[in-house]
Amino acid sequence: MVSIQYVREKALSFPETDEHPHFERQAFRVNEKIFATLLERNQTINVKLSLIDQSVFCRIDQGMIYPVPNKWGLKGMTTIELRKASKSIVKDALTCAYDNVARKAFTAKGRK
Repeated sequence: MVSIQYVREKALSFPETDEHPHFERQAFRVNEKIFATLLERNQTINVKLSLIDQSVFCRIDQGMIYPVPNKWGLKGMTTIELRKASKSIVKDALTCAYDNVARKAFTAKGRK
């Protein structure tokens, strides 16, 4: 089981990351682009993965990691159930999500 505090600390450890409310969730953003959201009451996070990364992570355990069941899921948004996940899986998923979103966000601003 992964704690809410671990998710928050890990997500905020990435450069230029902040946390803001996003509907009923907390969103972690880089350059104003969301790479992960946290729903404390359900102990889940949603991470924005590439479709390739999503397919890899979902193969680990489909009861623990799965595409968000709507159009966002078809765009790479992936749910991780923190009660079932390990710290290493959460860390790797947050890192992939951050890297994917940060690369696009910084490229749009002319940075690398």
